[in-house]
Amino acid sequence: MENAYIPFPSKVLDVIKHTDIEYTFRLEFTGDVKPGQFFEVSIPKFGEAPISVSGIGDHYVDLTIRRVGVVTNEVFEKYVGDSLLLRGPYGNGFDVDLYNDGETVVVAGGTGVSPVRGVIDALSQSADPQNKYAIVGFRSPEHMLFRDDLKAWDEKMNLILTVDGAEEGYQGNIGLVTKYIPDLPIKDVNTAKAVVVGPPAMMRFSVMGLLEKGFKEENIWVSQERKMCCGLGKCGHCRIGEKYVCIDGPVFNYTESKGLID
Repeated sequence: MENAYIPFPSKVLDVIKHTDIEYTFRLEFTGDVKPGQFFEVSIPKFGEAPISVSGIGDHYVDLTIRRVGVVTNEVFEKYVGDSLLLRGPYGNGFDVDLYNDGETVVVAGGTGVSPVRGVIDALSQSADPQNKYAIVGFRSPEHMLFRDDLKAWDEKMNLILTVDGAEEGYQGNIGLVTKYIPDLPIKDVNTAKAVVVGPPAMMRFSVMGLLEKGFKEENIWVSQERKMCCGLGKCGHCRIGEKYVCIDGPVFNYTESKGLID
């Protein structure tokens, strides 16, 4: 019987630097995977960490990692040609096909852009990209991730890129992502769909803004962040009420997510 806790080695194909502490690791992988799912990345003697899928390609996945602790510090020592140990993918992810038809808004902040990168990319290449909107926010211009993607999305769909703050002379948008929700030119809020991912406070106020604009609760999806240690619903670290974020999520419809209270 296969042991679900045993990881498999995955070769590092490429490393893309975004900031001094945030890199994307392109890793060998063949199998079904969706945006919003995650892998457990482990290094013997150092531990294991859950990392969201930030890109999907032929025989590879992208994992965007922030250097914040023992495991991720050690991951940053692994470069092209080396291998990392993976388990997964885990969770339910985003069903991109749900958002292809009609008007869709993605609101993402900071590292929350990673889980929805594949969603935004798919929307930018959909049959009707002019009905698709992305509001993407970062702390500052120096904290921006996926700069090449941002440029491509801006050319194909309606992208609002904003930063919380910047030095004098910055030419782009300055302000929280919530600032731009009221002015979205949505033609039919009864059918428009939205995806919201980011820090908890950003998600809470973004969803409030969408509801105030008239979006239906059942047309909003969010991704929850919790300490997902096992990925299999066994350890209980990510449990909220009767739900386990690692298997019931991390992607939830808002009608379900709004009842998840720690």
